[in-house]
Amino acid sequence: MNTLISLHNSIFSRIERADWLAPTLARFTFAAVLLFYFWNSGVTKLGDGIMGIFAPSVGGYAQIFPKALEAVTYDTSQLSIFHWAVVTAGTWAEFILPALIVVGLLSRVAALGMIGFIVVQSLTDLYGHGGIEHPETLGAWFDNISNAAILDQRAFWVFTLLVIVIKGAGPLSLDRLLAPRQKSEM
Repeated sequence: MNTLISLHNSIFSRIERADWLAPTLARFTFAAVLLFYFWNSGVTKLGDGIMGIFAPSVGGYAQIFPKALEAVTYDTSQLSIFHWAVVTAGTWAEFILPALIVVGLLSRVAALGMIGFIVVQSLTDLYGHGGIEHPETLGAWFDNISNAAILDQRAFWVFTLLVIVIKGAGPLSLDRLLAPRQKSEM
């Protein structure tokens, strides 16, 4: 029995000391699961042509401000500069923040930005798109159903991003490459 305990302690103490493992796997998981989700969502918000990055599509407004857009009968010219700025910034965030996380540049700030984005996205899904009227969309923790879009899925998303906020991007990142070298004391 002592041999088994020693083997267990030996293996898991090495894993516990592997500070690179959690942030590297968190970035990999983000890239594998969420990178194209956010990029594809951003593409749907782009307007026509190269200048579409400054002139969001009607779909972009519909995703972020569904009730306001409906109130002006889907005429985006009747919305304010505030609406344009939010939709444009949200569109850019869907491209820039995931890219920063994947390459590991300013990763802690980008992960915090993504957490904020997910909170706003979730509130928009609940209140703007009527998800609050459908309890299965919100879901509930500590139940036997694990696929609710808001509380279940997005808890995992935020946890993955919190690993990056807390631990950084890991050794395979531009953050590490650009960081000043630590001089070892003798």
